[in-house]
Amino acid sequence: MLEISFSKIENASEPLTHIERDVKMRPEFFKRSKELLIDAKNVHLSGDLFYQEPFVTGNFHITADLTVPSSRSLKPVDYQEDFTFVENYIDRKPTKEELEDNDTIVQVDNDVIDLQTAVEDNMLLNIPTTILTPEEKEKNIFPEGNGWEVISESAFDEGKKNQVNPAFAKLKVLLDNQDDKNDKK
Repeated sequence: MLEISFSKIENASEPLTHIERDVKMRPEFFKRSKELLIDAKNVHLSGDLFYQEPFVTGNFHITADLTVPSSRSLKPVDYQEDFTFVENYIDRKPTKEELEDNDTIVQVDNDVIDLQTAVEDNMLLNIPTTILTPEEKEKNIFPEGNGWEVISESAFDEGKKNQVNPAFAKLKVLLDNQDDKNDKK
């Protein structure tokens, strides 16, 4: 578990407290993220924390080797994650103004800043919504089943252009029948 003391950062003699750590993912993290993530390895956290009344602010950089399910086929896809995030920590309930003025405020309990959860949550938030296997990207492969298939938006649009309105199809048959009657007279 990766934790740091709020008061340690608040009372530090140096303006910045640097953290450089490999992070081991907890089993409960994999349990709660099973729909979004298959595996996470080589997770590395680097960052700086500093105190500026009333917050301890952390600027962090994360790198990780992930295996995530393809958004089309659910097949495993290797994905390199590399991102930064900032969080503000406070040792009391934040005011309404503080919440309005800051993107992320995390209230700490018992003087403990839980960096483990911050890393895990932000790893999940930074997984793209569309991620494909190399084969799916190259060959534009879509899933299909018994009597159904997924098609691209462009194929759908093309199909709509060529689709005949059923009401007009019936009218055309009716008009064709009338033309046939007129030709026989």
